[in-house]
Amino acid sequence: MPACKPEEVHRLFSEAFNAGNLDAILSLYEPDAVLVPQPGQTVRGHAAIRQALTAFLAMKPRFAFQSIKALESNDIAILFSNWTLAGTGLSMEGQTTDVVRRQKDGTWLFVIDNPFGLG
Repeated sequence: MPACKPEEVHRLFSEAFNAGNLDAILSLYEPDAVLVPQPGQTVRGHAAIRQALTAFLAMKPRFAFQSIKALESNDIAILFSNWTLAGTGLSMEGQTTDVVRRQKDGTWLFVIDNPFGLG
């Protein structure tokens, strides 16, 4: 199911991540989207995003978002959320600052996924 509102991108990401469905996760990104998989590192495009997320998914952690705010202007929105990632031997949390864009079909996709806020 595609995101019909900007903030739905986070919910769908969380559901796909928790299901271990990498293809569903990638379907939430524009083809040339940017992901910050760790502070100071960026990757671009579906192949690089797939590679960056594969290791996380292999640990089978649970991922959750708590939405803070969404600011929308025309076909662009910025999303602010707190997140947690927890699994065996793994516990992370942070605040994401993400940019999503409305597509021609009315759905929303990640353009920039920065789970480390200002990082």
